[in-house]
Amino acid sequence: MRPLKFLLTSLLVSFFSGAYAQIGQSVVDIPTRAGVTQRILLLTPDNPKAAVVLFAGGHGGLQIFSNGTFKWGGGNFLVRTRQLYADAGFVVAVVDAPSDRQSHPFLQGFRQKPEHVADIRSVIVWLREKTKVPVWLIGTSRGTQSVAYVATALVGKEGPDGIVLTSTILKDEKSRPVPALPLEEIHMPVLVVHHQQDECAHCPFALTPELMGKLGSNPRVQLLAFQGGETTGDPCEAMAFHGYNGLEREVVSQIADWILAK
Repeated sequence: MRPLKFLLTSLLVSFFSGAYAQIGQSVVDIPTRAGVTQRILLLTPDNPKAAVVLFAGGHGGLQIFSNGTFKWGGGNFLVRTRQLYADAGFVVAVVDAPSDRQSHPFLQGFRQKPEHVADIRSVIVWLREKTKVPVWLIGTSRGTQSVAYVATALVGKEGPDGIVLTSTILKDEKSRPVPALPLEEIHMPVLVVHHQQDECAHCPFALTPELMGKLGSNPRVQLLAFQGGETTGDPCEAMAFHGYNGLEREVVSQIADWILAK
């Protein structure tokens, strides 16, 4: 039997040679700022249609191990549905905090910094070069602060082809919520996904019109509103309506259809 190290190396070599259809899952450290790497968990289906970069909420410090498991955040809405995106034909990159922020507070206070933009730029450029497909960013909860900010800062080949905001941070006293960003600078497609019964204090559905109004000049913008499912525990956590508990397949399916619509 070949050693595990050899098998993992073979998988990575296959990906870099362009034969990524053979790879189910791998962990990649992408060079970004001087002395810093950005780790992603990568899922690569056959004949991908597009790539999605998934941003978890909370502090964002998934601490992805080399075997593809997580120290934190495995239940997050986007993290736990990553395989559904791959099944729908997307290359999936789940992003961790960068190598220089692998301890508390992780991405807290960092999501709207130029350094964060630089890290995600490296991921976008790397994915676009390796996969030759459009690259979209999808964030949930605090992850929407990352995605929206990056979309205001990056354009062209260094920026995403579109973004999806799920359970958007619509108000916050300690950080800049998404509607307070210069959203008029975003000219790529934007899909907003929200649960009408979201009880998280930072994400009241009643404030979605303000967000949509800020995006009004964009040529392709839509709100997908969901109801039902199940809710348990903290209303701002992944198993509440906030995390689309019980609606995962429906939500991912509609997001995937919207991204791939011509």
